[in-house]
Amino acid sequence: MSIAASSGKLITEKRDALRISPELQLSVFVIFTSTTQTLKALEKAAEIASPLGAGIVVLAVQVVPFPFPLDRPPVPFEFIIRRFREMASRSPRKTLVRAYVCRDQTEAFNRILFPSSLIVMGVRKSSWPSRDKGLARKLSRAGHEVILVETE
Repeated sequence: MSIAASSGKLITEKRDALRISPELQLSVFVIFTSTTQTLKALEKAAEIASPLGAGIVVLAVQVVPFPFPLDRPPVPFEFIIRRFREMASRSPRKTLVRAYVCRDQTEAFNRILFPSSLIVMGVRKSSWPSRDKGLARKLSRAGHEVILVETE
């Protein structure tokens, strides 16, 4: 599996090459789902991170379908990343934004996250299953602690 970081450089090295740097191991990870949902998740992550003295890392992972080259996704998301970086710079907690493109979202998170990571995800309030809730279940089964923040 290949993953490209926000710089556009393709990374095909060993598994740990994609992992967040070790100094960020004590971080609360926020997974980008949508702008509104991620903003709510960031609020919750700040509440959790503050007493722990932890930083916050926003992970934006975009799946690129096979007809498209991995380094040229069909929908560029640089403007979303720019917006979160601006918000992160105003946050009292150390907040980083990391962007990746991949073919398989679950595999990308397995490569990026540390074992037993604390994850906060914003999801739409609904009694029906959703793609985001499915990802949360997969991450939970992989051994991560996942906190869902429901939005209207």
